[in-house]
Amino acid sequence: MKINPLFIMLCLSYAGGSHAEIYKRVDANGHVTYSSEPLKGGKKLDLKPLATVPGSRTSSRGTPEDFPKVDNQTQKRRDATRRLILEDELATEERLLTSSTETLKSLENNPELVVGPDSAPNRKNAEQLKAAQDNVNLHEQNIKALRTEISNLK
Repeated sequence: MKINPLFIMLCLSYAGGSHAEIYKRVDANGHVTYSSEPLKGGKKLDLKPLATVPGSRTSSRGTPEDFPKVDNQTQKRRDATRRLILEDELATEERLLTSSTETLKSLENNPELVVGPDSAPNRKNAEQLKAAQDNVNLHEQNIKALRTEISNLK
């Protein structure tokens, strides 16, 4: 079956000129209703076309000519320094996680060790337990992020 080019042009011209009509109605209580079909007591809105601004493509631009360049050896030294810093931070976070985990276990296993504001021992203090658990979670997230950063290094 052969499609007539005139038919295609007719379809394209019809689709290009179509637009929805919008109707607005405000009831006695002040509720606003919008519809694409006429509403009893509603008014047709005359909407102007929206102005559009084309987006900029920053990714298509190359590196500026005056951008400082670093030789390969300098970059390797910087990467090695960064790795050392990240590994040191990872070791610190692992120590803090161990300490935080011990504190949490101590609070869970010995609720009498938690002292209330009147200096008398009380049952598990939910706020201190939650803070200890949050501390453990924080260090676990930090360790995960540091390991990800280290794995992304060359």
